[in-house]
Amino acid sequence: MNARIAGALFLLLALTGTVWALDAAVLRRRRSRDARQPWWVEYSISFFPVILVVFVLRSFVVEPFKIPSGSMMPTLLIGDFILVNKYTYGIRLPVINRKVLEIDSPQRGDVMVFRYPPDTSLDYIKRVIGIPGDRIEYRGKRLWINGNEVPRRRIEEDYLSKERVQYLQLFVETLGSVEHEILIDGDAPSPPPHARAFPYAANCNYNSDGVACVVPPGHYFMMGDNRDNSSDSRVWGFVPDRNIVGKAFFIWLNLNELGRFGSFR
Repeated sequence: MNARIAGALFLLLALTGTVWALDAAVLRRRRSRDARQPWWVEYSISFFPVILVVFVLRSFVVEPFKIPSGSMMPTLLIGDFILVNKYTYGIRLPVINRKVLEIDSPQRGDVMVFRYPPDTSLDYIKRVIGIPGDRIEYRGKRLWINGNEVPRRRIEEDYLSKERVQYLQLFVETLGSVEHEILIDGDAPSPPPHARAFPYAANCNYNSDGVACVVPPGHYFMMGDNRDNSSDSRVWGFVPDRNIVGKAFFIWLNLNELGRFGSFR
């Protein structure tokens, strides 16, 4: 959806900018001094700088997103409005999303927005679990990276999921220097129920206990924090670098829970 908004903004910017330039170069000279601008010229000139500022901010600085599902609970809830840093992972040309300047690369533990590989018109948000070259194993609801089990500790009080009205096991997981909470449904099966065909599918091995994948160059392995209620790289594969939108870093609004402002970093 945000990709479509970016495209619509670009078209509006091109249209109003063309009218502004045409008026400055040609139309203004043809009008008498006391003649009013045509309405379509007046509106275009008025809106052009506003659209330009919004377009530049959304394309290169920050972009707002709304969380539509519970796949990232308890970190992000349905209805959270978040801000996404657009330049953390490099400067990209708007609309076509092509990187023109390398700044940094995604790190394990980052919460990242990206274009959904099976349908790039959709934006998804998940946590970076594996970077290029990593061997990721998710077996028996436990996570291993390059042969090392990722540390986690159980929180005694279970988490009540309002989305499905069920209690889920709550853990704190440590990915490098990043500590974050995850949810586990003890009754859900370990392997993904519907793994699809995807590029580099040969890098993955599925069995009754889970999945193991080697992340190919230029790609990332993503998972939701709500581990048993997330469609992610276990199901539809790896995220290529060209699909990256930015790094999520701030909750600025949730109309259902106003106290969540700034509760995510």
